[in-house]
Amino acid sequence: MSTALCEAQPVLPACEHQPQKYEGLDKSQVLDKRRAYLNPAIFHYYGDDPLMIVEGHRQYLYDETGRRYLDGFAGIVTVSVGHSHPKVIDAAKDQLERLQHTTTIYLHPNVANYAEQLASKFPGNLKVCYFVNSGSEANELAILMARSYTGNHDVIALRNGYHGGSGLTMSLTSHHTWKYNVPASPGVQHALCPDRLRGPYRYDDAEAGPKYAADVENLIQYGTSGHIAAFIAESIQGVGGAMVHPDGYLREVYRHVRHAGGVCIADEVQTGFGRTGEQFWGFQTQDVIPDIVVMAKGIGNGAPIGAVVTTPEIAASMSSRIHFNTYGGNPVSMAQASAVLDVIESEGLQANASRVGGHLLSRLRQLQSHHPSIGDVRGMGLMIGVELVTDRESMSADPPAAAHVVNRCRHLGLLLGKGGLAGNVLRIKPPMCVTIEDADFIVDCIDSSLKNRT
Repeated sequence: MSTALCEAQPVLPACEHQPQKYEGLDKSQVLDKRRAYLNPAIFHYYGDDPLMIVEGHRQYLYDETGRRYLDGFAGIVTVSVGHSHPKVIDAAKDQLERLQHTTTIYLHPNVANYAEQLASKFPGNLKVCYFVNSGSEANELAILMARSYTGNHDVIALRNGYHGGSGLTMSLTSHHTWKYNVPASPGVQHALCPDRLRGPYRYDDAEAGPKYAADVENLIQYGTSGHIAAFIAESIQGVGGAMVHPDGYLREVYRHVRHAGGVCIADEVQTGFGRTGEQFWGFQTQDVIPDIVVMAKGIGNGAPIGAVVTTPEIAASMSSRIHFNTYGGNPVSMAQASAVLDVIESEGLQANASRVGGHLLSRLRQLQSHHPSIGDVRGMGLMIGVELVTDRESMSADPPAAAHVVNRCRHLGLLLGKGGLAGNVLRIKPPMCVTIEDADFIVDCIDSSLKNRT
């Protein structure tokens, strides 16, 4: 037996919450029904021993046996303020008891009040809100809006990006390791990913941002008609492995795009609502103001809601036709989203993301010095990627190492995500209510898992 296996295992921080006794179907029955009746392309983590989650409390999840796990992935970066937060649940419950649904063809105070509340969080002239049901739908609407406003058609997205699971958004996505590889829609082009680990301009290049931005300028000149509708990018790539843009990148890209008659779209589905710690929106870390901002996931802490926020001028271009969404802006989702904003502010969760995320990044970088298999640690706040490699000379991606760590961390009581083009990046994006003790547990679990593999 290796010495790594004899070491004391990391211990989850204490929690007083006691989960309810689960009395439903057992895991094998649920898996059988899923195989029989659900989409055959749907996947699950952990191979032949999938995890079944039946309860959540703040940063923790519980399986059918009552075992507790630290959620290091926030339900794929969806749970911003914590699972089953009482203020969020109470807001939704209160609205459900009054009125579950009415469309925007009638007046209701929730959608108007929340639009004002959300718009107040944006800089510049970003003040007109559209509400939809998902990030994919929000990105579809943003592209439609850009084409309507500019009269142009071509759109530039980034390689290694991710923007959703609908037809158009999958063609915007240049990350086909797990989504259906649809051909790009006519007029969609992909620019070079500003990858400072493997790209042509790396961490030691102070001008990496403008140099990567020059590829967008080149693509506008030679890959399009010279006039474009939009540039769309995540403020930090999520599925792509927490890729952080080099300083000055978006500023220069936005300059090139606007010169070509296009508008700039920031995909804040994973970076928004204070997750980066430094700023409320990820684009603010690049010192830019986009023309259109897209959000989903953390906006409702699990409610089916997405949103697009833009300027009055761009919104006016859509007013010549009716824009209608049956469920977008429904009273329950609006009540829940409003409560999420209230909790972020009242509990200081953006500051907590900065404090705990800074501690977590520091400890992970210390861990990197002890494990040659850690090729890169990057991110901001509580949006972090740990890239695993075969060695630091070749920096070859090591997907089996990432799979091993994710699986072993599960057995230690930690749930992580996996991403990157090769599936070799650990995605660490817990609910923003995590503590310093939780951060230490995350690092200790990864450390133990890497030692166990050697």
